[in-house]
Amino acid sequence: MRREHIRLKAESEGGELIVEPSEDALYEMIIELALPDNTFVIVEPDEGDPIWFASVACLENGTYEVEYRDPLRRYHRLETATDPSRIASDVTMWTAQASRAHAALSRDSSSGF
Repeated sequence: MRREHIRLKAESEGGELIVEPSEDALYEMIIELALPDNTFVIVEPDEGDPIWFASVACLENGTYEVEYRDPLRRYHRLETATDPSRIASDVTMWTAQASRAHAALSRDSSSGF
């Protein structure tokens, strides 16, 4: 069986959970972030103990801290941003790319390559 992609989930500190979040859904989650009880949203594989993720956290000055982490592929990026629409787009593209890469790694390792 060929694994085409890895299912994703987005979860906020406030408890909102969306499986297979769209860019629009991520945008809505980002603009709903607020201090002190709903300060971040994380997008990661919808599976036990995921090793890679993207997160968006609201900061006190009204900007956002965006983190991309994928230890298996030795990738880590941390930046600040101000545009929730652009953040949602960037996170959507990065997580889709990471999902495809990890699905390919999974296929390669299961086929003995």
